[in-house]
Amino acid sequence: MLIKSVRGFTPQYGKNCFFAENATLIGEIIMGDDCSVWYQAVVRGDVNSILMGNRINIQDGAVIHGTFERSATIIGDDVSIGHNAIVHGCTIKDRVLIGMGSIIMDDSVVGSNSIIAAGSVLPKNTIVPEGCVYAGIPAKKIKEISPELQKGEIERIAANYIQYASWFK
Repeated sequence: MLIKSVRGFTPQYGKNCFFAENATLIGEIIMGDDCSVWYQAVVRGDVNSILMGNRINIQDGAVIHGTFERSATIIGDDVSIGHNAIVHGCTIKDRVLIGMGSIIMDDSVVGSNSIIAAGSVLPKNTIVPEGCVYAGIPAKKIKEISPELQKGEIERIAANYIQYASWFK
């Protein structure tokens, strides 16, 4: 893995984290416990801060970044960021699933207990209310989160990635 300091900032992370050999963490990153950054994922805190809670998984090929002097990235607890997603200068609250290939743009806010469907695009300043499923380009609300989706997708995937990471330690 590449962990690189820039502009006087060095990535910080908590206990029991897994970083794939070709994952990249740069600059002003603060990451909690039980997080994982998978193959070819990039967390680039060079132009603005990236603050992440506990039990975050950033899957293969995902990019986490921000906008210089404008938009930091804040990610809550129990968040799964799917393969090849882009999370840019936005806020992702707790217990969220960002689907594969999704793009979340600057100053958007994804409320807790929500799902952004695979391939969706949240344009700048999109607000996703708590407990919703958003899908499409541009993403729109398609339904409320059911208990089945909460347990069967959001919670299951977050827990699975803690298990997957343990296989590599």
